[in-house]
Amino acid sequence: QVQLVESGGGLVQAGGSLRLSCAASGIIFADNAMAWYRQAPGRQRELLAMITRAGTDYANSVKGRFTISRDNAKNTQYLQMNSLKPEDTAVYYCAVLGPTTYWGQGTQVTVSS
Repeated sequence: QVQLVESGGGLVQAGGSLRLSCAASGIIFADNAMAWYRQAPGRQRELLAMITRAGTDYANSVKGRFTISRDNAKNTQYLQMNSLKPEDTAVYYCAVLGPTTYWGQGTQVTVSS
């Protein structure tokens, strides 16, 4: 059974930083592409960043501010978020991409102005 557990969300002032973590179990972590999404109230879930064997890719809205990384030895991926803005407020989800996409439970990030 695949399980993804996010942590690291919280309340931060605009301009601040947070690092989200996503611990995976039940999969061969290194074989899979991983991603981070977010969903704000009333909006569709948005793909923010993806990491594959070929490299990383980012949505324009977070490029230059967010960094996705992974530690295959720890079965964990990360999202370092810098220069946070109030519009970054959302529930953040990690995902394992493949024939079946697996999701974490989400972690709330709130950025105050």
